[in-house]
Amino acid sequence: MTPISEAFEEFFASAEPRLRRALVAAYGLERGREAAAEALAYSWEHWSSVRRMQNPLGYLYRVGQSKTRPRLVRRLTSRPETVEPIVEPGFTVALAGLSERQRVATVLIHGFGWTHVEVAELIGVSATTVQNHLERGMSALREALEVREDV
Repeated sequence: MTPISEAFEEFFASAEPRLRRALVAAYGLERGREAAAEALAYSWEHWSSVRRMQNPLGYLYRVGQSKTRPRLVRRLTSRPETVEPIVEPGFTVALAGLSERQRVATVLIHGFGWTHVEVAELIGVSATTVQNHLERGMSALREALEVREDV
């Protein structure tokens, strides 16, 4: 194995799960996984420049966003509706109603245990801004799901 491929494999092992989780949080399971795969393929093709970046994960997050833009696709059939929801029935609709940054902050911090600083580095904002997105996102989710906090 060459030193370049060893360095890439090491990078891939640490970056792939984090990038996949972030993009799944932003775009949903199927689209997020596809975006992560596209971004990591891009990183291999452009490894000589990606490896020298200060924040390659943040850059690849943006690549994933670009690669996963919705395109007009004709569907021959529709997806079957699930009979029993795995989570609160209104949760996915409420989550989809958040802004992208609110959704990413909420899912990565509460769903995957990321820190505010990690999310901030990923999306290129300050940790305080991440906190604001998180608070607004949680407030919107509580309102949409009619969750009342006991006082």
